[in-house]
Amino acid sequence: MKTSSHRLRRNLLSAGALIGFFLIWELACLVFHVSDLVLPRPSQIIVDMVVKMPLLWPHVMQTLVTTVLGFALGVAAGVFIGVVIGSSRVAYDAAYPLLVGFSSIPKVAVVPIFVVWFGSGTVPAVLTAMIISVFPVVVNVATGLATTEPELEDVLKVLGASRTDVLWNVGLPRALPYLFASLKIAITLAFVGSVLSETVASNKGIGNVMMIASGNFDVTLVFAGLFILAILGVVLYAISALVEQRLTGWTHRKSDGALT
Repeated sequence: MKTSSHRLRRNLLSAGALIGFFLIWELACLVFHVSDLVLPRPSQIIVDMVVKMPLLWPHVMQTLVTTVLGFALGVAAGVFIGVVIGSSRVAYDAAYPLLVGFSSIPKVAVVPIFVVWFGSGTVPAVLTAMIISVFPVVVNVATGLATTEPELEDVLKVLGASRTDVLWNVGLPRALPYLFASLKIAITLAFVGSVLSETVASNKGIGNVMMIASGNFDVTLVFAGLFILAILGVVLYAISALVEQRLTGWTHRKSDGALT
């Protein structure tokens, strides 16, 4: 009962903060007579988004599909690389500098290369979303494996467990909280990657819509695109958090009682 009341209180606080933010935004635009070309009111943005949704929907699905696909590929690659370098000190020392260097490259500089290789369209967007979401997954998975207690590994080895058994029964469960922490970061970065590619090398997607709208000085539509991206990001983040709670609830057993 107490847990439910804490959860309800947090949800009400979150909803209140969100509503308050938009109310302040709306009132500020009205009081200071802010032009729609500078900052449209939230009510205008929502109306424009609803009215144009039949036209926007194919672009929404394009961005969602490319983002989810790129995110899934990035997570798969990130988990594999993280397991490899987290399980071997030699692999860690050899691969980690390369990963840091590659992650430091601005992804907008990589998009033209993907266009040359694969042409404009969906593939560059998927690849951009993938590469931008790999690094946080690799770092967190490798960290989770590297921080596994040596005592647990020694006990299993004494009992005759192989290195694979130790990894499967101790290392990976130990790294799950780190993995899900990285997924929450990676899903937002995946949207950044796919939209970035759509603004440069695509004729479909929310990024392309926002690019055309900005060229036509349709600032309201640009903000509608931002709202859509924010909603998609929150939904996918919430899904990741729900899966995390189901699989790693044992790591958050004190979270509800800590908030009073």
